[in-house]
Amino acid sequence: MALPLLACLLFHLAALAHAQPSPGYRPSSLRRPIRFRQGYSNLWGPTHQTLSQDQYSLTISTCAGSGFKSNRPYRNGYFGASIKLQSGYTAGVNTAFYVDIEFLGTTPGKPYTVQTNVYVRGSGDGRLIGREVRFHLWFDPTTDFHHYAIIWNPDQIIFLVDDVPIRRYAKSSSAQWTFPDRPMWMYGSIWDASPWATENGKYKVEYRFQPFVARYTGFKIEGCSAFAPAWCRPVAASPAGGGLSAQQHAAMEWVRRNYLVYDYCEDSTKDHSQTPECGR
Repeated sequence: MALPLLACLLFHLAALAHAQPSPGYRPSSLRRPIRFRQGYSNLWGPTHQTLSQDQYSLTISTCAGSGFKSNRPYRNGYFGASIKLQSGYTAGVNTAFYVDIEFLGTTPGKPYTVQTNVYVRGSGDGRLIGREVRFHLWFDPTTDFHHYAIIWNPDQIIFLVDDVPIRRYAKSSSAQWTFPDRPMWMYGSIWDASPWATENGKYKVEYRFQPFVARYTGFKIEGCSAFAPAWCRPVAASPAGGGLSAQQHAAMEWVRRNYLVYDYCEDSTKDHSQTPECGR
């Protein structure tokens, strides 16, 4: 009897190790959802977009992909949306909600990869340096909506999944040029990223499985637009208003320990003279 009991105990301990810990603080619950048109408008591919009640769908086919854009640029803020991804063969398809969360399509039986990135000076000035950190998820993102969000304030950028912090990018006092200093727009899109999205381009988009659909709902925006007065206060990332709380930090470390698949700071092929934050 001892061996079966021991095996049962070990099984439960393993299950607990992979159970999602509570972050304690849930910033999504502090913001009311808005209607799509209140915060966003079409950017491209209007014939591949559908608005039904409070759900906004983007589609990619052989004709084109599609995207939307916030109605105004922001200096900082909370940006969130609940997203449901397509199941099955989605290799090469990039579903994005950025600045900057991207869902990299996959092949049946393999999990989606969530890629986070930080753009320091935009992407159009010829100095784009990738700061990608990628994760798998602890749930199937194709069976239901889950809330993905970014808290961007003057000191840090926090990436969250169902209010669990998965990444914190902090401003460095000694290398402030490594932190975004320009107002940014919020975008959502679906597009063909076959050259790199799935296993470094090994698997491409197969349009015989089209259309590929990404569904968005529960849009939440709160922050200081580029036109807000100087006294506009940034959104807090934690209950105390500073960095992450101990409970949030523990939840983030759980994600990194169990689901991290790539970190640019650990990539020996990168030129880290351009990413001094990796030495912190």
